[in-house]
Amino acid sequence: MLPSLTVPAGRPLPYRGAPALNLFMTVDAVGGTWQYGLDLAEELTRQGVGVTLAVLGPEPSQDQLRAARAIRGLALCPLGASLDWIALTPGEVEAAAAMVAREAERANADLIHLNSPALAAITEFCAPVVAVAHSCVATWWAAMRPGPLPPDLAWRASLVAEGYRRVDALLSPSRAFADATAATYGIAPPRVVPNGRRSAASRGQRTPAGAAASPFAFTAGRLWDEGKNARTLDRAASRMRLPLLAAGDLKGPNAAQFTPEHLRPLGRLSDQDVARWLGGAPIYASAARYEPFGLGVLEAASAGCALVLSDIPTFRELWDEAAIFIAPDDDAGFAHAIEMVAADPAIRARLGAEARARAEAFTVEAMTAGVLDVYRAVLEAPPLRAGVPA
Repeated sequence: MLPSLTVPAGRPLPYRGAPALNLFMTVDAVGGTWQYGLDLAEELTRQGVGVTLAVLGPEPSQDQLRAARAIRGLALCPLGASLDWIALTPGEVEAAAAMVAREAERANADLIHLNSPALAAITEFCAPVVAVAHSCVATWWAAMRPGPLPPDLAWRASLVAEGYRRVDALLSPSRAFADATAATYGIAPPRVVPNGRRSAASRGQRTPAGAAASPFAFTAGRLWDEGKNARTLDRAASRMRLPLLAAGDLKGPNAAQFTPEHLRPLGRLSDQDVARWLGGAPIYASAARYEPFGLGVLEAASAGCALVLSDIPTFRELWDEAAIFIAPDDDAGFAHAIEMVAADPAIRARLGAEARARAEAFTVEAMTAGVLDVYRAVLEAPPLRAGVPA
């Protein structure tokens, strides 16, 4: 069934067979916004929305491109423009914003969905703008460092702040991150629409049946990102007999890197390869100190993995009573918890079942329904700016 959406006044009505709405969405291939964008775009196209996916930053990998091209009706638009948190100067962000605005107009967009909200600070767009606060340098710094932002990050945070204030609606994937965003930028809390993922089985990916013969631990993500805190897991691995495998890039596009000493690095893996590892029901660990949502945790929970997570507000909000929580820098605590779970099949099975049950709340369908509600409100009501009272 097509979503009930109203094309903005002044635009021609769509011809028969045309999408009910032309959406222009930005993503990047570096972090979770890529998977978020693909999952959302796939469900939106199924519901009759025309989606153009504009890719910022480094070029997607071949498996990422294959996944995007497999979505029927999706228009892929690689731009190669700078991401605000990688750009060296404000001018690079300005150029990226201008490029996005130009391509959105060329696509005859009725609505623009920015997963890089800083772009809204610089350029006027041809249609209303919905943005998602997935992460930002200011909240990252608050979680990771004492004191004020350094100048190289302050100008980026200023752009994000202005972007938040200029968009017509601002979303967040968790209440914890919505509250952190509001406190950091002095705006009204963004509307919370949790992220969602389909299980590997529903995505048509084969996974092994049941737990692996020998228990093991697993983590996945941007290992180079200090916020993911792979160093704690690396120290924990030195205390454990069972292996702790880590999937993800060790070098980031911003020159950050991580060299594990005890983790067993698997490199960057495709979704299919990650699903195969998760199909062995490992104990999934995340020691993140900064995490606005955590798609990797959701994927592991959907696969029925027992979760051992850092005790941070986001994880408590999403996984309380469905995971074991350890202080983010307590490597001994992580090692003890992982080995305890590994040694007791009953505990492992119970934790895995609790995680899978909780994951059922975070579906692509629920995420898309929440986003569509925001789209409707923006298209049908006078424009509102984030943080500005009605």
